[in-house]
Amino acid sequence: MRKKDHVISMLRPIAIMMLGTFLLAFTYYHINFQNHLSEGGFVGLSLLGKYAFGFDPAVTVLILDIPVILVALLLNGRKFIVNTLVATVSFSVFYDLMERYSALDINLHGNLLLAALLSGVLSGFATGLVLRFGGATGGDDIVSLLLSRLTGLKVGTVFILLDAVVLLVSLFYLPLQETLFTILAVSIAGKMITYTVSFRAHRTSPAAGDAAPKMSAGQKQPAAKPVHKVRSVH
Repeated sequence: MRKKDHVISMLRPIAIMMLGTFLLAFTYYHINFQNHLSEGGFVGLSLLGKYAFGFDPAVTVLILDIPVILVALLLNGRKFIVNTLVATVSFSVFYDLMERYSALDINLHGNLLLAALLSGVLSGFATGLVLRFGGATGGDDIVSLLLSRLTGLKVGTVFILLDAVVLLVSLFYLPLQETLFTILAVSIAGKMITYTVSFRAHRTSPAAGDAAPKMSAGQKQPAAKPVHKVRSVH
């Protein structure tokens, strides 16, 4: 029984993170892409690099991700990196499958406000699940986590600020209306991330507590104080 419980305790966070990446891929493809909402973070920077300098977006994202992941490996440990690799690979697989085979078309071109609301709530909840259970969906999420620890700001607030800066810089090649609605979506997503990560922190699950040591740069918190573990993420 103990061995079975141990296996379940190991697989449960991975399963929940994969649920989060599935929901994130669904949102990015069926809401953002199909309704022409823009992108922030490293994806937004890669698109900016393509427009301004002709850089390959896939290569740009890889160049941005690698040093961030190496820094995170030094500060947050191997388990965090493994979780992040699981999240990023599963997201890529889910997104590719939807792009190739999904016949679902969520057409909200006539109501971009609703598209922004759905995008913000769903992507924020999905990203929050991955963060809460000890991983990240990409290099930009890791940057948000590290800056949150350095500045004391909530991770959702840092997420909003970073994405908003990228989107504002991208205004010179992106349509104004879609960019503004994307900024709204990003703002909602940031709030949802903070809410999801900190929800019922005073009665956090072991998996939720797992996310916190990744943010403590190797300093282990006592197991009896889960509330401090969760708060160290913000």
